[in-house]
Amino acid sequence: MTARPRLLILGTGSIAAKHATEFAALAECEIVAAADSIPGRAAAYAVRHGIGRSFDGLDAALDWGGFDAAVNATPDPVHFPTTMALLAAGKHVFCEKPLAVNHGDAFAMAAAAEQAGLINMVNLTYRNSSALQGARALIAAGEIGEIRHVAASYLQSWLTAAHWGDWQTDERWLWRLSSAHGSGGVLGDVGIHIFDFMAYGVGLDIAEVSARLQVFDKAPGGAIGPYRMDANDSAVAHVGFANGALGVVQMSRFATGHANDLDLAIHGTKGAVRIWSTANASTLDVCLGADIQTQTWQRVDCAPVPGNAARFVAALRSGVNGDPGFRRAAQVQQVLDRCIESDALGRRLTV
Repeated sequence: MTARPRLLILGTGSIAAKHATEFAALAECEIVAAADSIPGRAAAYAVRHGIGRSFDGLDAALDWGGFDAAVNATPDPVHFPTTMALLAAGKHVFCEKPLAVNHGDAFAMAAAAEQAGLINMVNLTYRNSSALQGARALIAAGEIGEIRHVAASYLQSWLTAAHWGDWQTDERWLWRLSSAHGSGGVLGDVGIHIFDFMAYGVGLDIAEVSARLQVFDKAPGGAIGPYRMDANDSAVAHVGFANGALGVVQMSRFATGHANDLDLAIHGTKGAVRIWSTANASTLDVCLGADIQTQTWQRVDCAPVPGNAARFVAALRSGVNGDPGFRRAAQVQQVLDRCIESDALGRRLTV
C-alpha cells in the first residue's frame, strides 16, 4: 500500500481521543471516518477531532467502505465480533488490548488475519518504552548471558488515591471492577501489559504459571449501583520460562505510592538489566562486566523508538506485519487464562 492509508476509528470512548491525536500527527496516514454503536457519539467525536465522516455503527461504515484499515477502540468484549467483521471485509486492523477476552477467540482472530493476508497489530503500549527496547537488544546480543531469574511488577494506586478521579462515582473506573461489565480485573487490564513486557524483554516464551488472584471488599454489599465489585484487584504469579529460568510477577490497584509503574529486572549469568517505565517515560540500568563483582548499576541512555501507531502505519505502507501482532497478543492472553485457571485449581499449569 503506497498511498496514504485511510483509517476508521471504531469506538469513540475515552481511549479513542488518544488514537485520534496519535494517528492525526502522522503525515503518512489519514483519518477519514469514525463509528460508534451509540447514536450520535461518533458524530460528536468527529467534530471534536476534525474527521470528515461519522457512522452510527460498524455496519454502516462497512457499507460505505471508504477506508483501508480500522483502529478498534471498542470495549473489550466487542473486540472479537467487530474485528472479525472488519477482517471479513478485507480491512487491516489495529486493535486495543486485550485482543479478546479469552485466548480461543484471540487465536481465531490471529488465524483470520493471517489467512486473509491483512496487517494486524495490538496496542500493547509499553512496547513504546525505549528502555525495554534497549534491554531487549542487550539480551539478544548475549550481554547478560543465560537468563536465570526475572522479577516484574505493574503497580497502580487508583483504589487508594484520587489522582485519576473518584473510582466510586466515575464509570471509567467502576466498570473495571465488575466482571458483568466486561472487566477481567487487574489481571485482564494490566496483566496483559506486564506479561508481554516481561516475556518480550526476556526474549523467551512462558512455559508454566502458578497464580493467585484476590478481590477485596470495597463497598457495602460488594456493589455500587449496577457494578458488582467482583473483578480481581491484586494478582501474583510464579512463572517458568522455556529455558528453565524462573520469574515472579505482581500487579495491583492497591499499590499506594505508585501511580502507574512497571518494573522489570532480568538477571543472567553474565549481568543484569533493570527497567522502570510509565506511559510516558522509562529508564534502563545495567550491571555488566566488572560491575557484577561490586553490584554496581549504571544508567544507560536509550534513543526514542517509534510508537505503535507509527509502526502500524509503516506496516500498512510496507505490507509487512508489525509487532506486536494478533498472534503475540493471543499467546499472552493464553498466559492470562492459565493464571485464572491456576487460581481456581490451586496448582501450577503449563501454558
